[in-house]
Amino acid sequence: ESRAASASDKEINIQWYIPSVAKPSNDTETKVLLLYAYNTNPVKISNINIEIFSSMSVFSGHLWIPLARIISLREKLSDLKEQIEVLMQGSKSFSSSVPTSFLEQSETLKKNPSNKPQMSDVKVHLDEKTEEIAKRCLSEVKALLSVVPALSSPLTEIPFDVTFQSITNLQDMFDLAHGCKITEGSLFDWIISLLH
Repeated sequence: ESRAASASDKEINIQWYIPSVAKPSNDTETKVLLLYAYNTNPVKISNINIEIFSSMSVFSGHLWIPLARIISLREKLSDLKEQIEVLMQGSKSFSSSVPTSFLEQSETLKKNPSNKPQMSDVKVHLDEKTEEIAKRCLSEVKALLSVVPALSSPLTEIPFDVTFQSITNLQDMFDLAHGCKITEGSLFDWIISLLH
């Protein structure tokens, strides 16, 4: 079944367009076009009323974003991801934060890989320095994606569960060469709230 015809989960798809010549008028700064589409309910085109489909569960849009800010943000997200990797590898609190069920299932993972909990999905307990880096990065994401950037204030708390996977997804979101898909979860909910 075509991915274009159905989405079993809530998801957002991100693609980038880098114009070679075309620029928004009266603008000297190089900008790229963020194209997004998301669904807030599982959808299947073959069995859905088109009016409900377009108005209730599937949304799309675009934003012009300065290229220099995306490059800068990608570097910051890369640094944040490295900090989180260090915390995951060196923190005793990480190993103690792994749910007991995860540890108990380690022997059964080989037998049933489809139900395998991922280390990258375990919430990371941030130290003060990493939390501040995260807030700065996420404030920049918020400023870039907010419909009214002038009203975008810096974040005082992290709006989603920080896992290695959520930060990787966020970094992938700003990958101009590939784009990404983010499925339901606290990161998805936060991104959608910015695009409304």
